[in-house]
Amino acid sequence: MPELPEVEVVRRGLEDHVVGYTFTSVEVLHPRAARGNDVDLAEVLPGLTVTGTGRRGKFMWLELSDGHALLVHLRMSGQMIVGKPGMANSRHMRIRSVLERDGEEIELAFIDQRIFGSWQWVPMTVDHGALVPEGISHIAPDPFEDSFDVVEVARTMRRKNVAVKTLLLNQSVVSGIGSIYADEAMWTVGVKPTRKGKALRQRDAVALLEESRAVMARALRAGGTSFDSLYVNVNGASGYFARSLNAYGREDEPCLRCGTPIHRTMVNQRSSYYCPECQKL
Repeated sequence: MPELPEVEVVRRGLEDHVVGYTFTSVEVLHPRAARGNDVDLAEVLPGLTVTGTGRRGKFMWLELSDGHALLVHLRMSGQMIVGKPGMANSRHMRIRSVLERDGEEIELAFIDQRIFGSWQWVPMTVDHGALVPEGISHIAPDPFEDSFDVVEVARTMRRKNVAVKTLLLNQSVVSGIGSIYADEAMWTVGVKPTRKGKALRQRDAVALLEESRAVMARALRAGGTSFDSLYVNVNGASGYFARSLNAYGREDEPCLRCGTPIHRTMVNQRSSYYCPECQKL
């Protein structure tokens, strides 16, 4: 599933390519891609202009001229592809839309092989001082938001008698940190994924959160992490951060710091990769 850096790469692409354009037509090719709507996207979106974009954690949206948002769930395999009308050609296309600005037309296609993702037209609301779509206000701010309080979130983690890996993936504690970047942050800081939150020192909890942001920032610069063809940016290109991973997916390979084989364990039904020598905290 795309994590925060991958979703942010797509959001930035949409910011560059669709803001200022107005929907002229929308065709829903599979009803599941439009589930959760009380309206017909083909009727409500035409005539609305994209005024901006937003993201919290793994959720992103297009801000619309009617004050609503087009909330986009990529889920496991969703792709947002921008190009000239007719350019996107995929049997997995679920929504096709055409937008126009000053006589220039572009196509925004939603491609989703597994059809877990969706587009939803929803009102906006204020949460933690930020304007976000209704339906995600229960999601905690992510480490890139101005309202993110690393000291307070670290204190919250230290009040929990659950595994650190589980806490980093808990979207009500901190949003956007998925399994890949949690494992990378824990490897860097030297924290074992099964360690309980209440056993962390405050400085270690803060370091984990700060490194989570840092590793995601590095992934952003590399265009995100791609393991297959399902994650691409709005131009259809893959990210390259997988080449820089230190722990995730490297079971039995030598630790790049000490040479000890990387172990894999299950934490709350999620695979976690760590070095048993370096990550003893």
